[in-house]
Amino acid sequence: MKVIQSDAAPAAIGPYSQAMVTGNLVYTSGQIPLESGSGEVVGAEIKAQAEQVIKNLAAVLEAAGSSLKDVVKTTCFLADMNDFAAFNEVYARHFPGKPARSAVAVKQLPRSVLVEIEAIGEITK
Repeated sequence: MKVIQSDAAPAAIGPYSQAMVTGNLVYTSGQIPLESGSGEVVGAEIKAQAEQVIKNLAAVLEAAGSSLKDVVKTTCFLADMNDFAAFNEVYARHFPGKPARSAVAVKQLPRSVLVEIEAIGEITK
């Protein structure tokens, strides 16, 4: 196994890595809408936060030799299912390949953000 670390994504806020590679797959930790330099939450509404989460996720995948187009499965955590349609608008723009997905509502996310996404991607580089 190989640990993945990208400076283009925020550092882990706990005792875990941004991602792990085993075989030809990368398993990312959940990404939340933090700016990589400051560690501050980006955006106050779901669309802005989803954009930042996906930007962070793309950086981690790239560091592993993968990309958003190589994602085979995502798990999406939403603080409020009333944001589901708006979240899907952003998600669909970045995942046109329509990977398998689970989307669940949770009581609270770290730093009280609105969305978190984790992914499994194929390494193609």
